[in-house]
Parts: sequence; structure tokens; C-alpha cells
Amino acid sequence: MSYRREHRASKGALFDEYDGLEEGGLKASSSYSSGIDEHDNDKAIDGLKERAVFLKRLTGDIHEEVESHNRLLDRMGNSMDASRGIMSGTMDRFKMVFEKKSNQRICTLVGSFVVSFFVLYYLIR
Repeated sequence: MSYRREHRASKGALFDEYDGLEEGGLKASSSYSSGIDEHDNDKAIDGLKERAVFLKRLTGDIHEEVESHNRLLDRMGNSMDASRGIMSGTMDRFKMVFEKKSNQRICTLVGSFVVSFFVLYYLIR
């Protein structure tokens, strides 16, 4: 029995400085100065401020990057629309050329010259 009393006494002496241990947290005893706690809190607040400023700059940079990409994509889309218009006009002209028999022969002749030019180019090279 005396062992249990000694154990309880030593346990109590060990945790005398802490209030509310069983409530889930350790609270500092009154022997610690509040100045140290304030200093730690100020350092933590300064660290959080630095992180918030960094995150604000980072999100601003990301926003600028997204805006520049959106402008680039808009210009690219406009260029693609213009190219589509040019290509559809060219395809309409090709259809008109191939509708007539004489134009078909001329296109075959021009195509054969182009192919023979490329063949000769690669043979000579």
C-alpha cells in the first residue's frame, strides 16, 4: 500500500506545475513569465504575417500568369478562326476547279510537275 501512496505522491509532485492535464492540454504554470509567452506569440504572428504576404504575392503572380495565358489563347483562337475562313475559301475554289473536266486535267498536270520536281530534288541532293 505504501508503494501506491508514494507513486501517487510522486506523480502529483511531477505534474503539480500543470493545471488541466486531464482536460487534454498542458497549461504553463505561473512560474513562467508572461513575457516569454508574449514573445513566442509575437514571433508566431510575425511568421504568419510573412507567410500571408508571400502567399498574397504568389497568388498575384499566378493571377497575372493566368491573365497572360488567357490573352494568348484568345489571340490564338482568333488566328485559328481567320485561318479556318481562308481554308474554307480555298477549298471552295478547289471544288470549282475540279468540277470542270479541262480544269481537272490541268490540275493533274500541275500536280505531276510538282511531284516530279520533289523527286528530282531528293535524287540530286
